[in-house]
Amino acid sequence: MVSDFTIDHGRGMPSTPDAHRWFAAAAVAGVAHALPSLYWAMGGTALVSTLGGWAADWQREAPMQVMVLLLVIFVLKLAGAFVPLANQRGRLPAPGLWRTLSWVGAGVLVAYGAVNVVAAVAALTGVVETGPTMDTAALVGHAFLWDPLFLIWGLLLAIGLWRSRIRPSEASWRSAPFVGQQTR
Repeated sequence: MVSDFTIDHGRGMPSTPDAHRWFAAAAVAGVAHALPSLYWAMGGTALVSTLGGWAADWQREAPMQVMVLLLVIFVLKLAGAFVPLANQRGRLPAPGLWRTLSWVGAGVLVAYGAVNVVAAVAALTGVVETGPTMDTAALVGHAFLWDPLFLIWGLLLAIGLWRSRIRPSEASWRSAPFVGQQTR
């Protein structure tokens, strides 16, 4: 509906209350995915086994390297959570660039999450043979926690991007008369 469509802060980014809710929900999912990285960076160990035995080993063997890496991952996940929301609200320069990057991010999150959920479930159910060294805790974590959260985050972001697109019938430049054109 045209009356629900506005241009936010003169930056040319479409904004609807509906789209804003999807971007906010995507940000919540991104923060939910980021917080465990911060927790593990600070030395927490709960749920590390759901990443894989290698993660717990690495955390014990090189705690400073792991801390730095996890802090970088935390910051990147927060940026991935809030940049699309800030861009949708007209708070960033070059909104088209950030929108394009958000679409790429949504695609990566959806693809990565979906592929890893399917692979982990296939391994857990025996559809795919894993061998004698199967890490059940990691497969459960990837099948039912981490990768579904990536998938949900990406889907919420993609829906927000889709709902905030400029539709030709709503673009003011398309409905404006040309100079010298008669209007009825």
